[in-house]
Amino acid sequence: LESCGVKIMSMGFFLDEQAPVVWRGPMAMSATKQFLRGVDWGELDYLIVDLPPGTGDIPLTLAQEVPLDGGLIVTTPQDVALADVTRGVAMFRRLNTPILGVAVNMAGYTCPKCGTRDDLFGAHAADRISREIGAPVLAEFPIEQALRESGDAGRPLVARDPASPVSLAFLDLAAAVEKSLAGVRDELYGPEPAEVT
Repeated sequence: LESCGVKIMSMGFFLDEQAPVVWRGPMAMSATKQFLRGVDWGELDYLIVDLPPGTGDIPLTLAQEVPLDGGLIVTTPQDVALADVTRGVAMFRRLNTPILGVAVNMAGYTCPKCGTRDDLFGAHAADRISREIGAPVLAEFPIEQALRESGDAGRPLVARDPASPVSLAFLDLAAAVEKSLAGVRDELYGPEPAEVT
């Protein structure tokens, strides 16, 4: 399926809305391989895989099946979430997958009436997360009602309201990831030649 110029594949497309996906490791690994090799993706700029948290079978299968240019770590500021993320980062580093950076979700809430910002899950989270993971925080996303409403409606906030601060943060994140990927490619393959003969 395609939405807003993005091709999408999900296990959810094949299941009843109420059906849980209760799979042991081999089934999850098989589905991952099938999505990588059995989907006619066509021409892509990037293939982005949204992984479950942790160090389970799916991230491991992905890292073993295809060469990964890098991982973007998405977390929330709580210590318990950071503990899970740290293990995932360690796994990707062990598999020689570069960590491009971190996106922090639920990074504070600004009251729409008075404008006061509250860091519900801890202040100075970005500094702490960057230090613990050893990668830069590329974006922070606040708790935002418009973002939730957009997701529920199935229309991305970036498409619905591209000038909103959260939309601009998503666009800045995309640019930062692209820049990080360019750095990884330069490190691995060297800069592109100025002239090709």
